[in-house]
Amino acid sequence: MFVGTFEHSLDDKGRVVLPATFRAQLVDKGFISQLDRCLGLWTEEGFSEMANRLQDKVRSGDTSQESLRAFAANAHEVRPDSQGRITIPQRLRDFASLDKEAVVIGAFGRIEIWNAGRWNDQASLADDSLTQAVTSLGL
Repeated sequence: MFVGTFEHSLDDKGRVVLPATFRAQLVDKGFISQLDRCLGLWTEEGFSEMANRLQDKVRSGDTSQESLRAFAANAHEVRPDSQGRITIPQRLRDFASLDKEAVVIGAFGRIEIWNAGRWNDQASLADDSLTQAVTSLGL
């Protein structure tokens, strides 16, 4: 399970350091692909589960074949190096508008890598949404 928020910089080669707690779960390899205005990074098992869920949505007609194609075509296998860095391909950095400053967050079953400015905007919306969700649960 991935949780927490970490601010990191991308180096000139497009590498970002993953938090040590995240690296431990990606020892062998992980898969990175496009997500909602950010990048998603999954363990091999999590990526397979995500791909299967997306395929089921295509089969049921709830989403288009193009979404499955984009998810698969833009996926990239990553392995943390000895310093815990992963290299993000240029096309994925462009998609997520990653330049220098990035925010790496845990989203339970996946890691998300955000452009720092986008994350600041998203975090405010997420805080409001959590407040509403907790209120609706009566907590």
